[in-house]
Amino acid sequence: MNPLRISCDKSALDIAFIHRFLATQSSWAKNIPLDTVQRSITNSLCFGGYLGDQQVAFARVISDYATFANLVDVFVIPEHRGRGFSKRLMEAVTSHPDLQGLRRFTLATADAHGLYAQFGFTPLHKPLSFMERHAPAIYTSADGESK
Repeated sequence: MNPLRISCDKSALDIAFIHRFLATQSSWAKNIPLDTVQRSITNSLCFGGYLGDQQVAFARVISDYATFANLVDVFVIPEHRGRGFSKRLMEAVTSHPDLQGLRRFTLATADAHGLYAQFGFTPLHKPLSFMERHAPAIYTSADGESK
């Protein structure tokens, strides 16, 4: 049995750990401010992955809990990868009772297509129907420094 414990209890989340990973190790949220991470957690369904009391994984879902959800900020810290923790995290996300019966559940990934395909995610059915406002450097000033 996989020793990873997954909880949606926000009071158990290690916000400093999550912020540190997103701001320094992620490719999608480099330099994200702590207050932005805190607001994002407040307004999302969050999944913390723990070994004992140590948080080693995280995911959050933005949803109206009726028709739509978007999975974001999924990670397992490097020293704990390759142990099936991402699969356990995805099992918890996709089986969560508040995320059933949705018309659309989306995510974006640069390199984990195989993982997400195991949970029913596919390329966009009509990619030309989707639009976005994308600001990849929003957390970095013009001189490359953190805002």
